[in-house]
Amino acid sequence: MQWRSIVVGLLLLRLAFSFILWLTFGLGPSWGFNFPINFNFSLHKIELFGEKVGADPRSGAWLRHLAGHHHHHHGQGHPRTCSQTEEHGYKKPYLRFFEDGGDEYAKKYSFFPEKLKAEMRGMARDMFYFGYENYMKYAFPEDELNPIDCQGRGPDVLNPSNININDVLGNYSLTLIDTLDTLLVLGNVSEFHRAVKLVIDTVSFDKDSTVQVFEANIRILGSLISAHILLTDSKQPFGNVGLEDYDNELLHLAHDLAVRLLPAFENTGTGIPYPRVNLKSGVPPDTINETCTAGAGSLLVEFGILSRLIGDSTFEWVARRAVKALWNLRSNETGLLGNVVNIQTGQWVGKQSGLGAGMDSFYEYLLKSYILFGEKEDYKMFKAAYESIHNHLRRGREACNEGEGDPPLYVNVNMFNGQIMNTWIDSLQAFFPGLQVLNGDVENAICLHAFYYAIWKRFGALPERYNWQLQAPDVLFYPLRPELVESTYLLYQATKNPFYLHVGMDILQSIEKYTKVRCGYATLHHVVDKSKEDRMESFFLSETCKYLYLLFDEDNPLHKSESKYIFTTEGHVVPIDKRFREKQWNDGELSDQDMTNVPHTNTSNVRPLRLNVLVSDMTCDRIPDERRYALPLKSVYMRQIDHMVGLS
Repeated sequence: MQWRSIVVGLLLLRLAFSFILWLTFGLGPSWGFNFPINFNFSLHKIELFGEKVGADPRSGAWLRHLAGHHHHHHGQGHPRTCSQTEEHGYKKPYLRFFEDGGDEYAKKYSFFPEKLKAEMRGMARDMFYFGYENYMKYAFPEDELNPIDCQGRGPDVLNPSNININDVLGNYSLTLIDTLDTLLVLGNVSEFHRAVKLVIDTVSFDKDSTVQVFEANIRILGSLISAHILLTDSKQPFGNVGLEDYDNELLHLAHDLAVRLLPAFENTGTGIPYPRVNLKSGVPPDTINETCTAGAGSLLVEFGILSRLIGDSTFEWVARRAVKALWNLRSNETGLLGNVVNIQTGQWVGKQSGLGAGMDSFYEYLLKSYILFGEKEDYKMFKAAYESIHNHLRRGREACNEGEGDPPLYVNVNMFNGQIMNTWIDSLQAFFPGLQVLNGDVENAICLHAFYYAIWKRFGALPERYNWQLQAPDVLFYPLRPELVESTYLLYQATKNPFYLHVGMDILQSIEKYTKVRCGYATLHHVVDKSKEDRMESFFLSETCKYLYLLFDEDNPLHKSESKYIFTTEGHVVPIDKRFREKQWNDGELSDQDMTNVPHTNTSNVRPLRLNVLVSDMTCDRIPDERRYALPLKSVYMRQIDHMVGLS
């Protein structure tokens, strides 16, 4: 019996010794013991040991369970993002874990082969042409293509209250006009010439169509102006694109449309325009007196360029007056604006302040107007707005890639007190990282972009609204919007980091996989089940395809030209040109009294001045997008994305 006790004792001793080694060094399995629990001391898990206690309530812990169901399934508890560890009583960012360059994320994202880049460029080009050629075949001269039924779509004349359709579609070949400069970006001069001639020969704005002023401005007016400028650009960055016998017809069309939009600015108590006009008869008698901040305050780029091209201050003046009127209505406490205002009383009907629908391009155009026109008051407003956004909309830790708390998120708040009004963000907010790049705030742009890309990775699209508290979509459709692609493109231009090429490839392949149908690309009705709606909005060709192509086309003339360019909010190419910083009028030329009855005139006999001389090597003070950033895009951002989407 004694020898049995000795054997049992030795076995127990070996077992205890093995268990100690296994706990300490992970060597247990090599001794032949297969335990059901696996302690994996990988870098993936190191950050899980740094959970915060008593975090600042202002951080909102908005990201605590972005992928909670996944992590709970694997028993990982509360995942962290951009987290840090604590050692010896002080804090260190976990960026230090990646300094050796051996991290798997760095290996995956730090290189993008030229051959693959060419393949993606070709894929983006083919995507554009599949949509464009089918529009021309099945839909033109109607406004949009229904890509499932292979038919054209125009205004809903039987239901004038269907503003989802009628705000955008004016029976003026919308998709063709909106696409003009994209053809040049893709290098197709011959098709660009054919499209320009079609517009000149077939498009008229003398239509009984009631349209939204904002949509007509950014999609139609902006494209006509952009195409005109590129046609008459003496530098010819896209090669010889001049059109024989061209006599400013696109500029005449732009002027005609702008005059038809002017009645929106008449007879308002604040100078803020009505949201809609009838192109033939002016403001409809039943038009509401409420408009959104973005709709009324995002006209200055197009109207301002038109004024400076033709030497008529009227258009810039009314657009600038609207911006100033909105700005003067901001909260004295927070400096924020609401999203819906009464144009007669100046009372805020919608008190929500955010970065998405109803407000997005207002901020964008404050900065871009300054870049284009050099008016210091525009930058002063933008700077103050940006500060208010950071003070009241931003939640999360102070620094993007270090510190306790969640990565930054910009929420919707009450404009008067900064209190959170709801727990969703919308897909339009994905433009903001691109605007941050333009403002030189690249570090914050990188981290915010990662949040939207994480949502894209989960669904293969951006739902129209996403509830960051419930970690689920609130509104499930995706109409092929460009905002995330735009920010991806601008971040790549700023950092030249191959990671953004991987992001672009992911987006491109998702769109191709989930939205391509018989005659084009269709709106996703439901980002989860991938059911579709029969609509291809014009911005898909004007923006989404354009930014995807430019992302992978390093040698595009826009990147190689000595001239500098920015994009309108509809993605139209506009040069930063000295002539746009020169006025042919005195600032005191018009008074408020002069604008009480803006004439709704026929412009058939108006011949705009032809100003087609570009000045080379012009200087524009404080244009931050000229800078190139050599920021090392640490693996922290890629790790943040995978943790948020629940892949790590």
